[in-house]
Amino acid sequence: MVILHLLAPTTAGGLERVVHSLALGQRSRGHRVEVAAILDADVAAHPFFVPLDRAGVRTHRLVIAPRAYPEERRAVASLVRGMAPDVVHSHGYRTDVVDGAVIRRLRVATVATAHGFTAGSWKNRLYELLQRRALRRFDAVIAVSRPLRDMLVQSGVPVERVHLVPNAWANIVELLDRDAARAALGIDGAGFVIGWVGRISREKALDVLVDALPTIDDLRPTVCVIGEGSERQAVEARARQVGVADRLRWAGLMTEAARYFKAFDAFVLCSRTEGVPMALLEAMAAEVPVVATRVGGVPTVVGEEQALLVQPDRPAALAAAIRQVHDDRPAAAARARSARQRLLAEFGPDAWLKRHEEVYRSALGVRTGTSPGP
Repeated sequence: MVILHLLAPTTAGGLERVVHSLALGQRSRGHRVEVAAILDADVAAHPFFVPLDRAGVRTHRLVIAPRAYPEERRAVASLVRGMAPDVVHSHGYRTDVVDGAVIRRLRVATVATAHGFTAGSWKNRLYELLQRRALRRFDAVIAVSRPLRDMLVQSGVPVERVHLVPNAWANIVELLDRDAARAALGIDGAGFVIGWVGRISREKALDVLVDALPTIDDLRPTVCVIGEGSERQAVEARARQVGVADRLRWAGLMTEAARYFKAFDAFVLCSRTEGVPMALLEAMAAEVPVVATRVGGVPTVVGEEQALLVQPDRPAALAAAIRQVHDDRPAAAARARSARQRLLAEFGPDAWLKRHEEVYRSALGVRTGTSPGP
């Protein structure tokens, strides 16, 4: 097939890593794959492109001024006409809402992945409402977890066009060993290190981890935060308020963050809501003990044999689970080994890539009238 992936990338995140894995995997399976990114500024060294450029995947940088949506539609239409893809696969609310209709007018099959809905501010809730309405018109929609699938159907997306395809892990980066990873992150080689990776926003709940830290201060942990986001200042203020600011090491945004996971003695995912987070799969791949909240698709990826699961918004429970990892290292290592084994057995790339091909064929059927369409 000829496949075009379309997104408006942030500097780093799970959605972006999914696109990397898809593009590289589909190319290895013989498809012609290109990736188009909507950018607000001409950033020659945008980190999103690093693994794609390294692998020789053709990319298109569509630099569009903020809110210049007619210009964006024209640019996307011109690219699609010139490339003539079989399928355009959209990722994220901007391209779902702004560009889906113009692509369908060119009689090209459209697929979108719902990576997750975060709610949050009124503006974000509005964008997600518009996205769910836009998804009703796509030829196929991929949900990365069953709760997301159910939400899409309840939102009016025809059930026959919603496909459950949980995220998978593909080995596209080389992991640093423990010492090298800690050195790269500027962390002392000794000591108990908790890793937290993600967008610093309310739904990712870094504030809950901060509130858990006073309970385990006797462990003298270092919390390495990889990521950035709108809630960073509020989280920093909270850390000062509860007396744990010196425990946090702010690494900022890092290209290919998965390379550094072996620096961690525990990986904490304390989100209030999730789909199937790529950072969780990357922690499993690095064989790092996992403490995670029981939200979204997380319990379908790890069970009690692979991770310690707690309820969201429970700092005391989160602290107790982290202490358990610290105090019983053999049991934590056994869970981490089991998690990696489950990852390789159930979340490898081959079946995942085949499922995407099936979804694409379904979308092509909708466009050609051989499957139920909009």
